[in-house]
Amino acid sequence: MEHIDHILIVDDDREIRELISSYLRKNGLRVTAVADGRHMRSFLETNSVDLIILDVMMPGDDGLVLSRELRAGRHKAIPIIMLTARIDEMDRIIGLEMGADDYLAKPFSARELLARIKAVLRRTRMLPPKLQISEAGQLLSFGRWKLDTTARHLVDSNGTVIALSGAEYRLLRVFIDHPQRVLNRDQLLNLTQGRDAELFDRSIDLLVSRVRQRLGDDAREPTYIKTVRSEGYVFSMPIEITEAR
Repeated sequence: MEHIDHILIVDDDREIRELISSYLRKNGLRVTAVADGRHMRSFLETNSVDLIILDVMMPGDDGLVLSRELRAGRHKAIPIIMLTARIDEMDRIIGLEMGADDYLAKPFSARELLARIKAVLRRTRMLPPKLQISEAGQLLSFGRWKLDTTARHLVDSNGTVIALSGAEYRLLRVFIDHPQRVLNRDQLLNLTQGRDAELFDRSIDLLVSRVRQRLGDDAREPTYIKTVRSEGYVFSMPIEITEAR
């Protein structure tokens, strides 16, 4: 049976929920809409979804809190698109920091939202363009870390598991599969998001910062991801590949 993508909408505005739901259903998607984080959690306990649309400004737990919660738990791999009535660049940066895969400012057209959904799902399901494919079920070791390519998480030398968002995993894979090579921002955008990505000057810098935090890398004196002034970034550690057990 052909898979029908299931979209979960979390927005306290009933009219927006109904408008988005109606449009997405007309375009062949399965949709569930809830009003707040409590109902989102309850639904995810017993149901699976392919993508979550989160409104930022909601009473109680807002979209930023919920995004951070999702990224820290068992639903960390579900892509997230955030909606907000605020268009300040800093709000968008904060949203990306909390783990969102994309960010759309209100008012927006339902057609644009559908295009964003398709783009995010495509990026999530496909290996980045030009990415050298490592076999599934491998551990990619570097420094004190191992990247589990099946579970898509990091494991440190003490066996502690560090969760990664989809965007963080894709960026780290790009670096690991292109070690000792300087990659500029345009190359990283293309490799991690594809040529359909909306260019955003600080998005790659922000994502690099997030991955460095996961690795415990000091941005002033990084061990793993080094900044090459006026050129980009380089992953400086040697990689060892072993089979995952």
